[in-house]
Amino acid sequence: MAETYVHSAGAQEDVEKRDSTVLDQPQMKLITGGLILTALFAVFLFATQEPMQPVLLLIGLLLGYTLFHARFGFTSAFRRFMAVGNGKAIRSHMVMLAAAVTLFAPILAFGISFFDVEVSGYVAPLGVSVVLGAFLFGIGMQLGGGCASGTLFAVGGGRTVMFVTLLFFIVGSVIGAAHLPFWTEEMPSTQPISLAESTGLGYGGAWLVSIILFALIAWITLVIERKRNAPALAPVPSTNGFKRILRGSWPLFAAAIGLAGLNALTLMTRGEPWGITSAFALWGSKAASFAGMDVASWGYWQGESAAALEASIFSDATTILNFGVIIGAFLASAAGGLFKFTSINGKNVAAAVIGGLFMGYGARLAFGCNIGAYFGGIASFSLHGYLWAVMALLGTFFALFLRPLFGLSVPKSKDTFC
Repeated sequence: MAETYVHSAGAQEDVEKRDSTVLDQPQMKLITGGLILTALFAVFLFATQEPMQPVLLLIGLLLGYTLFHARFGFTSAFRRFMAVGNGKAIRSHMVMLAAAVTLFAPILAFGISFFDVEVSGYVAPLGVSVVLGAFLFGIGMQLGGGCASGTLFAVGGGRTVMFVTLLFFIVGSVIGAAHLPFWTEEMPSTQPISLAESTGLGYGGAWLVSIILFALIAWITLVIERKRNAPALAPVPSTNGFKRILRGSWPLFAAAIGLAGLNALTLMTRGEPWGITSAFALWGSKAASFAGMDVASWGYWQGESAAALEASIFSDATTILNFGVIIGAFLASAAGGLFKFTSINGKNVAAAVIGGLFMGYGARLAFGCNIGAYFGGIASFSLHGYLWAVMALLGTFFALFLRPLFGLSVPKSKDTFC
């Protein structure tokens, strides 16, 4: 018997439209095939790569499963807040960040790791590159239909147009990598600023300041929501007991804590927080090199980065996490009976091309995306994460005027979101 299924506030827009009414029976053939391929891939990694790689594959799979079942979005969260003032998903971000800094603080302070790797957070400079890059990313994710994590989990769920977004995300990342030295060396910027290490607060003081900031932001969203009489999110029907864990849907706030925990596991496993877009630059640069371009001469691929360009992509930790996210989302969508390739048209393909290019280019300039800069940066106590969030919100607001040109909807005050 089919079950009613309404998506949460974090859902990516077109995924919501496609499967917001009925949760079908599990697609067992897809689940079985996915599990077999995952097991074979894990065995391959175990046999050919460092021991951490199959662990990262599992973490990525859990990230993808969580993202899909909670429809934990950044794109839709920013859009709904900027369009009509609904801040529920933004508040779930604050829960996620609060849990993340609580876990990251002792890990970074004491260098806790599983594979005897050096642990460090994502702390980057503040400058023109972050301002412009995050602004472009904010526009791009609203046109492309998903952020970096949203692109991966939508691909895993079968949303066809997101394959176009992903392709041009990679192209934009390569162009951004080629141009990055100009933006970082020629344009004004500060040194990296950490609330913990650059201010004298230490990790305990930085944690307290962060928690206060998150609470303040959550309170501001509530004030704006009430002032604008923002439309409510529809309740999310779900299954009961263990079936809910396997098939969804999951509450946003539970997913927020789960994502924070998985990011902390990533930090302890590979020595860095969860990231996504550096792998796109790597994939695209390898393809460009194969086509005859001298990408090894670019400033982006000098120093320690040069080894990654020469090595197998399967030795790249971010690549393995990305594959895991896609696989996890695929398994989650099949468990809900929701995997299905969707139709495309000229307008949404054009939006995907532009959105992907903007996100790829913007992520390189801004030292990361919604995961590496916003989630990972703020969790690492880096001020650039806060600057990224402000500029991505501004980019989102600008994109609200562009979306109708591509036939994309903009939330209205009379809508009830589901």
